[in-house]
Amino acid sequence: MTRDTVEVQPETHYARSGDVSIAYQVMGEGPFDLVFVPGSLSHVEIGWKIPVLADFYRHLASFSRLIIFDKRGTGMSDRVAGVPTIETRMDDVRAVMDAVGSDRAALLGLSEGGPMSVVFAATHPARLWALVLCGALIRSLWAPDFPWGYTEEDWDRTCEEERRRWGEPEFTRESVQSVAPSLDEENLQGMVTLFRQTASPGTYDALNRMNKDIDVRAVLPTIRIPTLVVNRAEEPDGLREGSRHAARHIPGARHVELPGPDHAPFAGDSESYVRAIEEFLTHTWEAGWEGAEADRVLATVLFTDIVGSSEKAASLGDRAWRELLERHHELVRTQLVRFRGSEVDTAGDGFFASFDGPARAIRCASAIVESMPELGLEVRAGLHTGECELMDGKVAGIAVHTGARVSSFAQPGEVLVSSTVKDLVAGSGISFEDRGTHQLKGIPGEWRVYAVTRGD
Repeated sequence: MTRDTVEVQPETHYARSGDVSIAYQVMGEGPFDLVFVPGSLSHVEIGWKIPVLADFYRHLASFSRLIIFDKRGTGMSDRVAGVPTIETRMDDVRAVMDAVGSDRAALLGLSEGGPMSVVFAATHPARLWALVLCGALIRSLWAPDFPWGYTEEDWDRTCEEERRRWGEPEFTRESVQSVAPSLDEENLQGMVTLFRQTASPGTYDALNRMNKDIDVRAVLPTIRIPTLVVNRAEEPDGLREGSRHAARHIPGARHVELPGPDHAPFAGDSESYVRAIEEFLTHTWEAGWEGAEADRVLATVLFTDIVGSSEKAASLGDRAWRELLERHHELVRTQLVRFRGSEVDTAGDGFFASFDGPARAIRCASAIVESMPELGLEVRAGLHTGECELMDGKVAGIAVHTGARVSSFAQPGEVLVSSTVKDLVAGSGISFEDRGTHQLKGIPGEWRVYAVTRGD
């Protein structure tokens, strides 16, 4: 099959993800599915009016069944209030895959689509057989161990200017040139149109606020599927060094660094860029790596327990305490169902549950803690996100022990989380207060923990 096979613009369809409609298109007849997760801005129909982007799609579709979509809030997908979390966006990818009958696919995450692709690969490995990261955003802000990021002041200053000027033709032109300086005038004008019609100033400002807090570095070592990391050598420092960091920390990852300044893979020498993707995916597929049922996944674990339970039981007596425990268990299980948590174990007055998304886990924990005063009880909760072993459908391993240790530091009525959890809920509206670093019994190193101060 050649890229000339896809000459007519594919039809746009919609997949339902909860109560939101996600616009998508499917093209190509290759032997495997490839889901393209775009950067901040995309438009499935306007993209076909830009020659270099249309050719990029055609090349990908020449060796795969290519699935493209607009993330909720942008392009032709439904507009939504606020900014979706990474896990909500993962739900949208699964909804699109289900709509097109794709049980397992390769995932290609570009730029701001990279963080969600990283977390998806670690959380749902059974749905993927390969991962490609293109100029992926791994972390945004400066840190002692990530000196290539923006300072918070520079980030806020840049975002304020973008909020004021977003949509102005000249400013949008400058924005396009910053990510694709090699585009000729025709393609540059096409991208200006796409940028302006994809997101309003408010939407783009909200995306910037979410991206400010992104940090998926802790997830990288948990990816267990074949991975290709591609970037260009003259991309902005944060993106270039983020790609190099990802390649070093994803087990077995292949890294291809191409010459040139363009962040957009369809600008500049796009032939070499797409050829690297094609060779990696085709080789991986032909080698028979079609994926397997995962025995290790990224999960968020939640531990809760009643504060002062022994004293409460003694004051009430056995029968009244048993009845109170039953009401406690009913309330906890109601919230687990509401937030899609899985009950793993119940021991006495404590619950152990797992989630496929940290924001849902935090909101569940907060709802549990807030509902207990009506029973005259105080509950504390702790959460951690990490790689877990799957044993008979239940999670186990060091991440579970870490979550239990975090919960032991929580105060009555408090939800305490590890730094990993905090880093993965960008855009959720959840806020935290630093509770310092702690030694967790039996867990190597020091761990910074945070108290949830607002869970929604």
